[in-house]
Amino acid sequence: MKRLVYLLITTSILASCGGGDKANNNKEAELTKLKKERSAIDEKIAKLETEVNKNKPGKATFVSIMEAQPQQFNSYVEIQASVNGEQNVLATSQAPGTVERILVRAGQHVSKGQTLALLNAAAVEQQIKAMDAQLALQKSLYDRQQKLWAQNIGTEVQLLSAKTQYEATSKQKAALVAQRDMYAIKSPISGVVDAVNIKEGDMASPGMTGIRVVNFDALKVQANLGENYLGKVQDGNPVNLIFAEIGDTLHTTLTYVSKAVDPVSRAFQVEVRLGQNKKLHPNMSCKMQIANYRNNNAIIVPVSVIQNTAEGEMLYIADGNKAKAVKVKTGHNSNGMVEIVSGLNTGDKVITQGYEELDNGDLITVEQQ
Repeated sequence: MKRLVYLLITTSILASCGGGDKANNNKEAELTKLKKERSAIDEKIAKLETEVNKNKPGKATFVSIMEAQPQQFNSYVEIQASVNGEQNVLATSQAPGTVERILVRAGQHVSKGQTLALLNAAAVEQQIKAMDAQLALQKSLYDRQQKLWAQNIGTEVQLLSAKTQYEATSKQKAALVAQRDMYAIKSPISGVVDAVNIKEGDMASPGMTGIRVVNFDALKVQANLGENYLGKVQDGNPVNLIFAEIGDTLHTTLTYVSKAVDPVSRAFQVEVRLGQNKKLHPNMSCKMQIANYRNNNAIIVPVSVIQNTAEGEMLYIADGNKAKAVKVKTGHNSNGMVEIVSGLNTGDKVITQGYEELDNGDLITVEQQ
């Protein structure tokens, strides 16, 4: 009886073990199947999300545009310049000395050759006075000798000797007078006293301190351009002179372009002669704009929209609701705008804002102006 019970229990246990293995195998197969299905579903979801997001209006980049239209374009070379007198000189003495008298004041009109100030020339004055007495004696002797010669008294040698002595003494005095004149400051031009940079009692030296005289009837504006502009500006180019301090702009032309480059500054000088202008004064500063290029039928865009790539210059235009990359060739540029030589057509809508985040074909939404 006991053997029968044990046999039944053993059979039952073996039966239960064999059923468990079969159930486990079914679960593993089901798990593998579900994983494959989930992978396929995830792949479908990713594709659908890509398509939905690509066509979803909320993902478009907001941009601003400008329509390309032919217009007049001037390219300018812009530099700082200053006003000077065509005749603007510093009058100084020709000899060093102490300033004794100043004969003019700032703003006074003076003539060419007029004495502006006197330096102490006492030593030379004393020599001239001594020479006057000697010259008077020599002249008296010469006059007497002439009278005697007229009466056939004396010799020709005596007459010529007296004449030579008198002429030599006259020349000596003239030299002393010229020396005395070197102690006077005289105006080399006619004009207006612009500044008196000395005062009585000062020590004046040639070419150092003196009195500035300017001829306001002949003003000019001067500027220095770097040597890289050689050949890019010419006599006769239109020029705008912008005087911000007085709120005035003069439209004129370039009158002089230097052909030599300064070896130190590596720059050359340009000038605009103005003639008389009561609004302007020497040493005023202004902005000089030299128009060195003009195109009456140019397509221009902001310089900032041009992007340099490995394939060359390009910009973005609006093509419907998408951004389109366009290769372009640029020309002259001025005041933040650049000329498009090729690549753009009239009517193209150039993206001027929002282009930084764009790629070719990206969706865009044009902001209403």
